[in-house]
Amino acid sequence: MDSYTTVAEPATASFEIQGSEFLGHVRPVESVEAADTFVDEVRETYADATHNVPAYRVRTDPDGEFLREYSSDDGEPSGSAGKPALSVLQGQALENVAVVVTRYYGGTNLGVGGLVRAYSRAVKDAVDAAGVVERRPHERVAIGVDYDDSGTVRGIIESEGYDFDAAYAEAVTFDVAVPVPEADDFRDRLRSATSGRVDIE
Repeated sequence: MDSYTTVAEPATASFEIQGSEFLGHVRPVESVEAADTFVDEVRETYADATHNVPAYRVRTDPDGEFLREYSSDDGEPSGSAGKPALSVLQGQALENVAVVVTRYYGGTNLGVGGLVRAYSRAVKDAVDAAGVVERRPHERVAIGVDYDDSGTVRGIIESEGYDFDAAYAEAVTFDVAVPVPEADDFRDRLRSATSGRVDIE
């Protein structure tokens, strides 16, 4: 169950070349759907831009054996925008990351070579601004318990330092992000601590 490298947080970096403004937007994502949503959000926010060029690399299974790679030139000359953007992500071995490079055309054609350099730089600058971190694959564990056992369950979750959301209604539910290699032991520990009085999905 390999760890992987991704960006630490969303970031944007910008610069100008011969009147054209380039903005590189990057975000860590957990799924292809999240990557597509991010691309759509940037396109909507910068709908007045000349181009919004997307690229992403996303694990489609916890083991990382299947990696979805996508890029588009979004109207730029073929191979001058999306592929260079994706190449930066590949070159840094980044996964679960999406980028969109926004371009406002400044009136001067940069040529294919100039575009390749500009789109590559926009992604590199955005990644540098976001910072790079190592992550472990997580899975979501949904837990339901009665109030009597909720303190015990919450204590176990907090002692492990896992990220979680809790909801208190007729029963108590926890939505927990657990590193994949630890998930089975975590479930066993919860069952043991509550004498089996816990619903786990």
